[in-house]
Amino acid sequence: MKQEIFQEIEIPEKVEVTQKGNLVIVKGPEGENERKFNFRDLEFEIKGKKIKVGSKKATKKEKKRINSTTAHLRNMLQGSEKKYEYKLKVCFVHFPSTVEVKGSEVIIKNFLGEKVSRKAKIPKGAEVKIDKDIIIVKSSDKEIAGQAAANLEIATRIRKRDRRVFQDGIFITSKCGVEI
Repeated sequence: MKQEIFQEIEIPEKVEVTQKGNLVIVKGPEGENERKFNFRDLEFEIKGKKIKVGSKKATKKEKKRINSTTAHLRNMLQGSEKKYEYKLKVCFVHFPSTVEVKGSEVIIKNFLGEKVSRKAKIPKGAEVKIDKDIIIVKSSDKEIAGQAAANLEIATRIRKRDRRVFQDGIFITSKCGVEI
């Protein structure tokens, strides 16, 4: 059954939102986010300090797209106001690992005593800071910050060994301020 569904998002102070076709650009004090959306069959308008997304005859699919679009917009607004921060911890039991940033890669040396260094790519737009055994990843885009943290975790994944014995690796300890 088709029904009228609209959602409103308030734009915070010091944040500016512009639309060019399907591209939405959010500029704030901490950075700029832009994303292409699929607005087919959806109404999207910016009025003053509010964004309105919805449809007059929405089906289940439109309702899902409305909810996804508003969630992405909220993340963009929040990230341009305050950067997303992921904290990771370098853990080792057997061999002391060292981590350093070189350009757009993080190099993990002496992981499990391996001679060849492991590398993790940092997506464009993410900032990585290393303080002894704590790695801090910051970005105004939530997806980029999460992907950078995930790349670091995946780079130190251990295969073909007992996880109860070999507990070395880089692990996420907090996501966007929430402890895990």
